[in-house]
Amino acid sequence: MHSGREISISDTTYRATWDIFCTVVDNFGDIGVCWRLARQLGEEHGLKVRLWTDDLSSFFRICPQVNPLLLTQTICGVEIRQWIKTGLNAVPADVVIEAFACNIPENYVAAMAKNGRKHAWVNLEYLTAESWIDSHHGLPSPHPGLPLVKHFFFPGFSEISGGLLAEKGLVSRRRQFQSEPGLSGAFWRGLGIPAQNGKEIRVSLFCYANNSVPALLSSWAGGSIPVQCFVPEGVAATQIAEFFGQPYSGAGNYFSKNNLLVRVLPFLEQDAYDRLLWACDFNFVRGEDSFVRAQWAARPMAWQIYPQREEAHQPKLAAFLNRYCADLPRATAMALKAFTDSWNQPEEMGNLDWNTLWGYRSTLERHAQQWANTMIKKDDLATKLVKFCNNKLQ
Repeated sequence: MHSGREISISDTTYRATWDIFCTVVDNFGDIGVCWRLARQLGEEHGLKVRLWTDDLSSFFRICPQVNPLLLTQTICGVEIRQWIKTGLNAVPADVVIEAFACNIPENYVAAMAKNGRKHAWVNLEYLTAESWIDSHHGLPSPHPGLPLVKHFFFPGFSEISGGLLAEKGLVSRRRQFQSEPGLSGAFWRGLGIPAQNGKEIRVSLFCYANNSVPALLSSWAGGSIPVQCFVPEGVAATQIAEFFGQPYSGAGNYFSKNNLLVRVLPFLEQDAYDRLLWACDFNFVRGEDSFVRAQWAARPMAWQIYPQREEAHQPKLAAFLNRYCADLPRATAMALKAFTDSWNQPEEMGNLDWNTLWGYRSTLERHAQQWANTMIKKDDLATKLVKFCNNKLQ
């Protein structure tokens, strides 16, 4: 049974329509979250969804079916519209989602006010583990000049918050992949990479520009355990090439030094990237989308939060680490916090201690599994968002 609300207008019954608006800020995270949400709303909740975005080229990198030249196209049941900021000649949907505080066109807002229908207008905020969001989640923000009310929806880790994006069956698929060597072997072969040997550590590295990258590579190259690192095309490319003293030519490149091998992968579409996270022993992730997916991967991880002016991101980083590390033994928690703090410094601080962190591997692995098992028991973001918006349409 679909959970989208049926609305009666002029004796015509139809299922609620949804518009999701996304301005691409950091290349992949914003559109990544919106695309996962749009697909889940359609596939699991039976909703008619339009996804408006101003950057189809970035969208194409995580969804190769996208044609960046088309104004309108439909993929996985979602209607994708190119958002041209000069105005929007479209009938407003019943539910309007402004992702990450983007501003929808004024003529679209005016049309919402004039059409005589109820609308659920939501500002989908960035994910944070800070406790203050519990008291702000769902708060209204009346329009200053029109009979419209926008509500704030905060994704989060608590029961009160808006939850985390997680489609049905995600954890069971991940468990099956990680428990059956043939599945991970087939995944690696699909990338043209041999299966993992018993001693080797496999790491995915997805980060913003980070001056600690050379120190991390040095730790791996000089370590006693072989490390194979997988980097998406274009990520930290200059720093990696400079470290190895070799030219960079994109996907297919590989660099080696002592016990370290770095492979540059083509940018993977979302489902394949999920499997990369599942298949690796440790994942470096950034922003929001890969950050959440790394938690569902149930592997040890290090997060590089999106840097903001005046260090405004630091309280958000600390809030997550405090929440995530709460049930870890003190020594392990201290090592993970110290490593993550160093990884998020604007300049290399010289104390990025990989060897100490990796010494707690077994504890970190158990905790990552327990964390994912606990989080998945809570209502997911899409389900909470549908319930919230349906209530506003009544």
